[in-house]
Amino acid sequence: MATIAKLQGLTGIVTGGASGLGRGTAERFIRQGMRVVICDLPNSPGEEVAKTLGENCIFTPTDVTSEADVKNAVSIAKEKFGKLDVTVNCAGIGIAVKTYNFDKDKPHSLEHFAKVLTVNTVGTFNVIRLSAGEMGKNEPNPDGQRGVIINTASVAAYDGQMGQAAYSASKGAIVGMTLPIARDLAKQGIRVSTIAPGLFDTPLLASLPEKVRIFLASTIPFPQMLSTPDVYAHMVQSIVENPTLNGEVIRLDGALRMQP
Repeated sequence: MATIAKLQGLTGIVTGGASGLGRGTAERFIRQGMRVVICDLPNSPGEEVAKTLGENCIFTPTDVTSEADVKNAVSIAKEKFGKLDVTVNCAGIGIAVKTYNFDKDKPHSLEHFAKVLTVNTVGTFNVIRLSAGEMGKNEPNPDGQRGVIINTASVAAYDGQMGQAAYSASKGAIVGMTLPIARDLAKQGIRVSTIAPGLFDTPLLASLPEKVRIFLASTIPFPQMLSTPDVYAHMVQSIVENPTLNGEVIRLDGALRMQP
């Protein structure tokens, strides 16, 4: 019989952990008794965030597209805390550019398109493949589980708006690779799932005028509010704790379906 996992005593890596959904996840992990390695860019407030979360949290500057950086983060988790049980991929970027700007007679920058896919998709896969190698060395729990990997997609993977070609493509790729990676890692007892968030009150949305924020919330069927990073983190916790959630993409959006 499958058993409900507990977060107490586990070690996690959270990419993009210095702000937004990643920070909310790191904070919840610490509250639940986990040890956490926050991975974010060198110019992020990651060091300050880690200090506020206490001795069970460490920050390591990390570019998720760098093999060396991610290997270093995985090694730190092992060296400082003895193992790696959970990896949460929250690092990502986005742009808003139409495929072709007919007013300026200018196509979408190929460089910018490639950068979004490199950071969001390739970066996520880079973290997955290197985390899995370390998790596979863990002693399995009574259910045979050795680790859990959770990725972040977006509702834009399904209903991308105008100007979201690059972002939607990058998040759609994360959705598409969730099941095959879960199948790849199944024999090692490593579960893989993805969350597709809707509208969340992250630093990006916090920078918008209040009337815009109110309008965005009104487009959500129910509940009509911008979700908080801790709501996302609660879903992360649920995935870790639920032993049969694997190979699944979960929309966390209040029944939102984005319009053009």
